[in-house]
Amino acid sequence: MECRLDGQVAIVTGASSGLGRGIALLFARAGAAVAVNYNSGAEAAEAVVREIEAEGGRAFAAQADVSDEASVERLFTETVARYGAVDVLVANSGLQQDAAFAEMTLAQWDKVISVNLTGQFLCAREALKRFRAQGERGVSRARGKILCMSSVHQVIPWAGHANYAASKGGIHLLMQTLAQEVAGERIRVNAIAPGAIHTRINEKVTDGDGAKRLLALIPYGRVGEPEDVARAALFLVSDMADYVTGATLFVDGGMALYPGFRDNG
Repeated sequence: MECRLDGQVAIVTGASSGLGRGIALLFARAGAAVAVNYNSGAEAAEAVVREIEAEGGRAFAAQADVSDEASVERLFTETVARYGAVDVLVANSGLQQDAAFAEMTLAQWDKVISVNLTGQFLCAREALKRFRAQGERGVSRARGKILCMSSVHQVIPWAGHANYAASKGGIHLLMQTLAQEVAGERIRVNAIAPGAIHTRINEKVTDGDGAKRLLALIPYGRVGEPEDVARAALFLVSDMADYVTGATLFVDGGMALYPGFRDNG
């Protein structure tokens, strides 16, 4: 058995760059038709689509704001209209708006929670409705798969990033609660918790002098690449992981192992 998605349809939110881009490309190579979601930056999303099509895959760029209910419904409707179904959701969209706690505005708090946490709720809820409506499709052992993008900061506190850490902590129990609720329908729900990955959102700490300080927090000794996360994502939504649900896979080079205690604290 291989990590293949032949005959399946995947929606990847926030797929125009970073982790989402890497996941969309790998899913297409594994045989899935992919909805490459973006909120802004249509050109980047179209570039991902062209790259997939150049390799013989199927994809289209789908604009949607994951924090808006009607927009999420439109994303799924358009995907089903093009490809006939939805089998996989990767709820990847996320952002940061950092500030010290006392200086953090309500707008900063609300924006991060609405995209990172409410966005995952809206997308997962719509995916669940579609899985139930379309029934068994015979393309996977599971009836549907949902993969939530979390972070090592679901367990590691992060001063100056209370909104982001709260959103990721919320994703952890959102994912587990949903997994518990729908496992009996053979719908699998899991999460990935990336550590430091070379993406645009992390470039200030993964490049230059920041990288040297960051490496002290990574026992494995390197910063991750989007492909590291994409390979984990492909495994978790493939039939290779058919007995896995309610799990969070940390892809972090050991960052969540509290490396400061390696020498007895």
